[in-house]
Amino acid sequence: MAGECEGNGTGTIETALDILVGKWKPVILFHLLDKGTLRFSELQRLVPEVTKKMLTTQLRELEYHDIVNRKIYAQIPPKVEYSITEYGKGLMPLLLSMHEWGLTHLEHLDELYGESEETIGK
Repeated sequence: MAGECEGNGTGTIETALDILVGKWKPVILFHLLDKGTLRFSELQRLVPEVTKKMLTTQLRELEYHDIVNRKIYAQIPPKVEYSITEYGKGLMPLLLSMHEWGLTHLEHLDELYGESEETIGK
């Protein structure tokens, strides 16, 4: 493991983090992987804390990196759907690991401090 972390400055971890970092990107990706194709309004309902502008920005960044596909239908009212690309599906093991670790961490904090998910960070 130590040898794997040593680098020559290629920035592979930094590259991955650049794509995934953003408060909402992992949440958006997790919902798209779990539910499949979703409309913008459906994503808004699934992540009510995110603003419309931030959701748009995060989706556009994921689209730029070919993680998310954006399909626009020529109709009125406009219809836009988002889905994970084949390339983006490679993130599934990472996102599932992050999800599992997050659950384990919440349980750990509960054991240490008696904190529930609702009280953490407040």
